[in-house]
Order: sequence, then C-alpha cells, then structure tokens
Amino acid sequence: MKNSYYILMISLIILLFVASCDKKQSPDPDPQPVTTNLTIVDKSATPATKALYANLWTIRKIAPMFGHHNYSAYGVGWSDIEGKSDVKTLCGDYPALLSVDISEVELGNENNGGNIPFDKIRSMIKQSYSRGGVIMICWHQTNPVTGGDAWDNSKAVDKILLEGGEVNVMYKEWLNRVATFMLSLKDDNNQLIPVIFRPFHEHTQQWSWWGSSATTISEFINLWRMTVKYLRDTKNVHNLLYAISPQMDTDYGAATTDRLIFRWPGDEYVDVIGMDCYHGTNTKAFKSNLSYLSALSSKLKKPAGVTETGIPSGRASDYWTRQIAEPVSGVYCSMVVMWRNESTSHAYGPYPGDNSAADFIQMYNSKKLVFEKNLPDMYSMPKNVTIQ
Repeated sequence: MKNSYYILMISLIILLFVASCDKKQSPDPDPQPVTTNLTIVDKSATPATKALYANLWTIRKIAPMFGHHNYSAYGVGWSDIEGKSDVKTLCGDYPALLSVDISEVELGNENNGGNIPFDKIRSMIKQSYSRGGVIMICWHQTNPVTGGDAWDNSKAVDKILLEGGEVNVMYKEWLNRVATFMLSLKDDNNQLIPVIFRPFHEHTQQWSWWGSSATTISEFINLWRMTVKYLRDTKNVHNLLYAISPQMDTDYGAATTDRLIFRWPGDEYVDVIGMDCYHGTNTKAFKSNLSYLSALSSKLKKPAGVTETGIPSGRASDYWTRQIAEPVSGVYCSMVVMWRNESTSHAYGPYPGDNSAADFIQMYNSKKLVFEKNLPDMYSMPKNVTIQ
C-alpha cells in the first residue's frame, strides 16, 4: 500500500513537471507585434506622405495594389469621359493606383507629351485621391542639351552637373516647374496630395539621356541626388516619395540584385524600389525578379513593387490569373502597375471585348490584388510602423 502511495506521488510530480515544461514552451497566444522603423528620404514630409509610405510597407504583406497608367484619361475606343475607366467598366472598381506622366512640364507647356492637359492631370489625381487611391508620377523629360525628347540619348548629365553652367541653370528652372506642379496638387481641404515620384526610370537601359550609355555611374548618382535635394531642400516640396525603377525584362539569375540596385543613389535618397518589367509572357523571369525584389525590400526595409508591366496585345485568355496574379502571390510586393490603354493594339490593361476580360474579372474577384474599394486608409498611419 505504501509503495502504491509513493508511485502515485512520483507520477503526479512527473505530470506536473511535464505540464510546466509544456506551458513554458507554448507560444504566447497573443504575441506583441514587432514595430518596424522605416527611414524616409524627406524628414519634413507631410503627415499624409509619411502615412502613405508606412502603408506601402504594410500592404506588401497583404496583396499588391493593382495600378494602371492614365486609366481615367482615355481607354480603348474612348477619351476624356468623366469617371470612365476600362478597368471600372469591367469589374465595377477603379485601380488602386493611378500612374501619370508629367513629360514637358519642364517646358512650361499646357499639355504633357501625350497631349493631356496638365489641368486634366491635376483633376485625375485629385479625384483618385479623394476616393482613397494612390498616385504615382513619372517624368519623360526633354534632353536639356539637344532639345530632343526623352528618347534622345545624347549625353547631357555632365552639363547638368556643371554648377552655374547654362544647362545647369536651365535644369534648375525645369525643377522649379516640377516643384510648382507638385505643390499645386491639393485636396478640397487645401492639403498637399502625396505622390510616388519616379524620375529617371529605366536607367539601366540605353534609350534615354539618363540611361546607362549616356551617363557614368557617378553622373547618374549625382543627378539623382541633386534632383532630390533641390526639390526637397531648395523648393520645399514635401509631398513626394522617391522611387527608383530599373528595367527588368529578363531573368538575370544571380545578378538580379545587382541590377535592381544598379547605380544606387544611396539608401537615404530612395524611398521605394520599383522595377519596370516588360517580360512579355516569360513568367519564369517575372517570378524570379519578383522574388529578388521581395528579398531586397525586406533587407533594405523599403516598399517595393512592379512600377510598369504588361503586354500590348495578344494576351492569353488566362493571362491575368496565370501571368499576373500567380507570380505575385507569396512575395512581398506593394504594387503591380500596367502601362496605358491606347488602342486594341496598344492596351497593357484589360478592356471590354479583350480576350482576357473574363479572366481579369476572375482575378479581381480572387482578391489577389487590391483595387480601390478594398484599399485600407493609405493616408493614416498604420499600427506598428514608425517613420524616421
């Protein structure tokens, strides 16, 4: 009897010890979320701009925003119809991100290089922002030496950087006009509208005067830094996030990260890491580049996304679910932005009657990409993110 008592007591002690060990090893059922500290280029950025930056970071873990260039300016078979969008006609919702171009703003023109009035562009931006949408602006700027367009890849940057020189003075006047435009972007409460600004895009290629064949490494880096500092410090433009966007059209393998940071201006001069990925139907290359982009985003603690992509025509019937939604699943990506819809032979986004229209609606319903109606409040600070 006494032995049975001792055996029972020993068994109870062992059970209590095991239970105690299990309790210590069990994860906290409600762990405290880790706060992420992000560094922004403009320490004096407006509160809404800082909030946008923080939300670009948090949305990367939810799903990428679907964006479309010039979506409210024109589409396939129409132009300048208030409230219209090819995407909205198909799915009843606007893209989450509006991309526009301020080409020729530097010349003081009333219309941009695509013949859209700048007043119209302001209106498009204001309307998208009023609904909670995100704005991204690129700048196909004129060659300041020859007067040719952005595709004139004659050398120019060395003269821009020559302080006090004729081209340097002219380029600063161009930046004055860019600043005036950016500072004119205000909502109904007279508050500045935040913008993701994407100057000198696709600098890895050779088609432009800021590209790899027309600049040295130091010239490009100094051009980028000069532009940022002039807008931020001299013109006091505080509603911009600065995005770099190399062209990434093929699979670069182990060299992918090096290409993503090609002629990197420095962490303190870049907010968003983009890539323009015109990979056609090479989904393997798209997936690979996205994987490297996602890893770089996490390493540098900067939001990242596909700032231009798509094919102009001939999409397969399952293009959107297989070649867009599938590759972006499982990676950290803040946006996927299609280029413009101009005609049936030049439409990078969906449109009624397109072979892939039904598949686009299926992608929309899958919620694998975020459209305007499902955006969180991008202009209020999210929890567990700080900006410094």
